[in-house]
Amino acid sequence: MSDMQKTLQEEVTLSGIGLHTGKEVKLTIKPAKENTGFIFVRTDLEGHPQVEADVNYVVATERGTTLEKLGVKINTCEHLLAALVGCDIDNAYLEMDASEPPILDGSSKFFVEAIESVGIVEQKLAREYLVVKEVLSYSDPATGSEITIIPSDNYEITTMVDFGTKVLGTQNATLKNISEFKEEISSARTFSFLHELEMLLDHGLIKGGDISNAIVYVDKDLTAETTEKLKKAFGKDHVAIRPNGILDNLTLNYPNEAARHKLLDVIGDLALCGVKIKGKIIANKPGHFVNTQFAKKLNRHWKLQKKKNVPDFDLNKEPVFDINGIMRLMPHRPPFLLIDKILELSDSHVVGLKNVTMNEPFFVGHFPKEPVMPGVLQVEAMAQTGGILVLASVPDPENYSTYFIKMDKVKFKRKVVPGDTMIFKIELIEPIRRGIVHMQGYGYVGDTIAVEAELMAQVAKNKVE
Repeated sequence: MSDMQKTLQEEVTLSGIGLHTGKEVKLTIKPAKENTGFIFVRTDLEGHPQVEADVNYVVATERGTTLEKLGVKINTCEHLLAALVGCDIDNAYLEMDASEPPILDGSSKFFVEAIESVGIVEQKLAREYLVVKEVLSYSDPATGSEITIIPSDNYEITTMVDFGTKVLGTQNATLKNISEFKEEISSARTFSFLHELEMLLDHGLIKGGDISNAIVYVDKDLTAETTEKLKKAFGKDHVAIRPNGILDNLTLNYPNEAARHKLLDVIGDLALCGVKIKGKIIANKPGHFVNTQFAKKLNRHWKLQKKKNVPDFDLNKEPVFDINGIMRLMPHRPPFLLIDKILELSDSHVVGLKNVTMNEPFFVGHFPKEPVMPGVLQVEAMAQTGGILVLASVPDPENYSTYFIKMDKVKFKRKVVPGDTMIFKIELIEPIRRGIVHMQGYGYVGDTIAVEAELMAQVAKNKVE
């Protein structure tokens, strides 16, 4: 799949009834510019207020996920959000003239078909990812539900459901790649147990339910009273139980349709993280509460990753420049050559590495009993990494030198000691003009920033003697 953001080619409209509100609703999915994300717009309210698909706006998780911002609610958002993620879309406006998207057949199928009918376009900015590098999990002791994510190059999901009923039993479902969402998951419909359905009907909580948009697992005797209640609720003359224990309102699309629908719900709820995910989800007895609590955890983890801005690199990969390549580009020599490898290089950024060893000459006199790498040399190493960014762009780097003009906003955040490996990431703040280079630099030890600074340097041609 492409790493560029995507949106719809043009807008598309669907109409139907909200499952819990029972209200007619018109939904229009519209294209949106880069970095918009998914935003719900209530066209029926004054000022057309917006509610971002953000897990921090989740206010309820009974029978569906409800968002609320400044008193404006969006009910049962998960099936629509799952369709957007399943279609590999990043940005869209979701205009509705009621609080709840149409339930349609209780799956994401019709949303996916609507999106595909107008086409999907690639945008100009790259998408961001939450790249999972460690195992994260959330569990709810009250229900025994647990969700875990482990590192993976793809977004993979496995769900396991067990409701402790004979009629449903234990089911599993797996999605190996989000590109398989349409074929494997999108048509899995929502489901309910008969005892839940009765309770919902008695409390007026399923006004838009039609017997064609939910699988009903019969986990209790179908009494004459219950039968009458169902016939009245769904406008049917006849209601009966099939041999497989479901009401005769519909035929299963898959033997494990319940587990597949739970997987669909996980995708929709985790869309509220606000970022594409690279990791494998294992969800045991998932539900909207545990899904959204886990989404909050992932959202916090992503924000921390962004704040630290740690470069993602592979130390085992062949470097762009080893020490000999660096010495061909730069005039510096030991003991003042403070960079060992260049791991990444583009027109606008560079990532370099320094192994800090006890053999460094500066440790002889700089706190010899408690050796610490001098801060000024950390900044110098950062500047030398930035120098590679500049000198690699000229045809005769041996004829140029880079000189400091300015250092600003320099911060030292942790000690650097023998045995540490420092990673320097330098990014251009603006394009190089007239030999002036303005760059932002970070130095990391592990996933912690040790030093940061804004640097300005001038590239000048060496005087010929």
